[in-house]
Amino acid sequence: MHLRYAALRTAYIIWVIKMDDELVVDINCVEHTYAGGVKVDICGKEFKVKRGERLAVLGANGSGKSTLLKHILGLIVPNSGRVTVFGKDPARQYDEIRSRIGTVMQNVDEQLIGPTVFDDIAFSALNFGLPRAETHRRVEAILHALNIYDLRNRLPHYLSGGERKKVALAGALVFKPELLILDEPMEGIDYASRREIAGFLGALHKETGMTMISTIHDMNVVSNLADKGYVMKHGGKLDLYGTITGLFFNHDLGDYNLAPPPVVTLIKELRLKGFDLHSTLDLNNLCSQITAILESRLHP
Repeated sequence: MHLRYAALRTAYIIWVIKMDDELVVDINCVEHTYAGGVKVDICGKEFKVKRGERLAVLGANGSGKSTLLKHILGLIVPNSGRVTVFGKDPARQYDEIRSRIGTVMQNVDEQLIGPTVFDDIAFSALNFGLPRAETHRRVEAILHALNIYDLRNRLPHYLSGGERKKVALAGALVFKPELLILDEPMEGIDYASRREIAGFLGALHKETGMTMISTIHDMNVVSNLADKGYVMKHGGKLDLYGTITGLFFNHDLGDYNLAPPPVVTLIKELRLKGFDLHSTLDLNNLCSQITAILESRLHP
């Protein structure tokens, strides 16, 4: 679907985020033990996210991705280690930073609380004290930007999975946070909705420079949501860090129970057959490379 860039610019034109080296999130060897004795030890590489970065946390189900997000959101207190978000301890000082963070959790039904789509999206902004007129202006803009304006008077829990995900995303963005947390944002939604949401988030990052952290286990959508990433082992260890392209081509993510996108497998197989191909996650780019090689062989 074509993203309504004009509506997006209208919604965020006055929102300018300074790009610098400020650390937005800093996690250093935190440990948490759940009831029943299950321990998640998020250690290994230090987890650092700078302002303006799009970062993915990759790992199989149960590796500890959601635990990491819960630490960032101050939902759990670590037994040891350090967590800072915007320089604050989120477990003890979350009220000081909560207006700077937008969140879309994996099960969005738990965060859809308004009687209508419009009311649900407006809730956080009104709760943070934004004037009603300004809140309504922002809700109208984000409804148009996500192409869900026709749903504004519908009951959220009667929408499709993709529609509910968009409503939750709109509610997370209406207060214009500096950090957006996305827990498996493409889980349980159809292909068309995945394309729409990925396109919207890409345009949003380009327009605003918003810092984004996503947890993902579906490797087919990673390159649409992040530029760099960490790979977690089971139990929480942050084992790898790098660009998304580098992680796929320089490591065997099968060791982490993660299946690479088909384009990666295809390039690696073609290299074994003598094709000199550059690493890319873009299928169109790969097709252009193969076409150029074939043409050079046919017309040397």
